[in-house]
Amino acid sequence: MLKTQYIRDNQEDVLRSLKIRNWNDDQIGVIQEVIDTDDIRKKTQTELDGLLSKVNEISKEIGELYKKGERDLADSKKNEVSSIKESSQKLTDQLNATKDKLTELLLTIPNIVHPTVPAGKLESDNEVHQECATTLKELDSGAVPHWDLAVKYDILDMAAGAKITGSGFPVFKGKGAKLQRALIGFLLDQVSEHGYLEIIPPLLVNEDSARATGQLPDKEGQMYHATADNLYLIPTAEVPITNLYRDTMLKESDFPIKMAGHTPCFRREAGSYGADVKGLNRVHQFDKVEVVQVAHPDKSYEVLDEMIKMVGSLLDKLELPYRILRLCGGDLGFTSALTFDFEVYSLAQKKWLEVSSVSNFETFQTNRLKCRFKDSEGKTRLAHSLNGSAFGLARVMAAILENNQTSDGIHIPKVLIPYTKFDIIN
Repeated sequence: MLKTQYIRDNQEDVLRSLKIRNWNDDQIGVIQEVIDTDDIRKKTQTELDGLLSKVNEISKEIGELYKKGERDLADSKKNEVSSIKESSQKLTDQLNATKDKLTELLLTIPNIVHPTVPAGKLESDNEVHQECATTLKELDSGAVPHWDLAVKYDILDMAAGAKITGSGFPVFKGKGAKLQRALIGFLLDQVSEHGYLEIIPPLLVNEDSARATGQLPDKEGQMYHATADNLYLIPTAEVPITNLYRDTMLKESDFPIKMAGHTPCFRREAGSYGADVKGLNRVHQFDKVEVVQVAHPDKSYEVLDEMIKMVGSLLDKLELPYRILRLCGGDLGFTSALTFDFEVYSLAQKKWLEVSSVSNFETFQTNRLKCRFKDSEGKTRLAHSLNGSAFGLARVMAAILENNQTSDGIHIPKVLIPYTKFDIIN
């Protein structure tokens, strides 16, 4: 969440950022509404402070009058204080309502985009940051997409998941389940070697946690909501893991804070349809290994580069061809200042599949989280938060199955064989 004072001091930058995100003039009007509402807040606060100061002043007078025996005048002053307190209570209620309105307005404003974010409206406008470094191989003429491989080798059953729950809930079976488990183990071991502390967090979060990382109110319609307890199924481990540092005061020596976790993730994906949702391309439940860092604000872009390199190295080890995109303003997430997407190439589907997003949120989340630290000069500052997927496993599974198929069966990437205990699905 942006600070009101930041919006006041950097109004031109804020408006430029919203235009890069393709906000129209009506939407951008919220910025002036924030400033106007803050003006009302300041005016009301000043009036209230004046009344409270007057109450304190008169209260002292009353004490002196009683000491002098001037009871009638003291009683008259007490009535005056009562009247002022009634007025101050009205102002207090007005002030609280104004503060609530201001917070609601601020919650609707996305993060300021980094200067390198390109203009654009659609996914097709994203900028290729790094081209695929490997030559795409050719599959045998009889190669098929992963949903056909799933049936052929009995490793994945989408129909059973639809019967049990609904469409988009896969059932992994046999060697398919073991391959999924192998991927999770491999990725967790790899990120641990890069210094990330493994976390097993809750899969349900409360409203405060979802709001702190920016899922609420922006993604409310995409989250599964357990209304009886007002809890939300997590769309990513980023939410509970980042919230470990809600309402905290850190020391500079605490940085960098590196955490990782594997969880199932749940997303409604309302409005998704067509070929892009077939098989594992887009599902409502999927496993993901997430990496999160809380970083010193002066070093967060170095951290972002480090995270990008790590994610790329994992795809290299899995022998998957990939490219990296810099997201344009229209595709950039609400909370992000800068995001890089990793896409692997599906040789059977002949298309790129997104498997990871690596983002720097700067102070947007930490302002909501109240995640602060004392710098070397003793000043209180907001930390920066970053996160990345390593990876969303559904599409990684799809690419591994498709890209490694031969007439003999599906060959397992070498780095996963110690985890699967088999080298082929046939």
